[in-house]
Amino acid sequence: MQPFTTLTGIAASLPEQNIDTDKIIPARFLKTIKRTGLGKNLFDTLRYDESGAERPDFVLNQPAFRHAEILLAGENFGCGSSREHAPWALLDFGIRCIIAPSFADIFHGNCFKNGILPIVLPADICAALQDDATLGGNARLSIDLSRQVIIRPNGEEIAFEVDEFRKHCLLNGLDDIGQTMQLIPAIDHYEARLAASHDWMPGVMVG
Repeated sequence: MQPFTTLTGIAASLPEQNIDTDKIIPARFLKTIKRTGLGKNLFDTLRYDESGAERPDFVLNQPAFRHAEILLAGENFGCGSSREHAPWALLDFGIRCIIAPSFADIFHGNCFKNGILPIVLPADICAALQDDATLGGNARLSIDLSRQVIIRPNGEEIAFEVDEFRKHCLLNGLDDIGQTMQLIPAIDHYEARLAASHDWMPGVMVG
């Protein structure tokens, strides 16, 4: 997993409330188990019309926001089903940070597991950041995870809270597998001791 330390990027505003995981990535695209290739169908029904043409009024179709790395979302973002394809699609598009007044719990956890930083801030602060996004290509926010601050285009710093363990995992690029891999020396030591003391057990290899 790619570490998240600092990020300076374009922020796109999607302030609608209760955007669920089916809007983030519709169910018909869930046949794959790959984490790549889903970005083109991110927000599919919002980005494209029935003929497959882009909807020009959707924020991520607008030239200033096609390469947004930060999403300013509305309340209860990521509600609905627990599909992990939702953060996969966001990450594949290029979104590394989502800022919202609230998130659905499972989606919130899945973001951390896939290298996306979800930040919860009061609604009035989110609204101010969404105003910043009207600056278009100049609407660059900086996220400093180590210091736990967001730096607005005017230089103002906004502090945010994040769980210490999840912060550690993001800073070091550790997903669930990465956390386990850190324990390989201890696992090898345990298996060596088990093999030496239980050589009579079927399936236990000695040496």
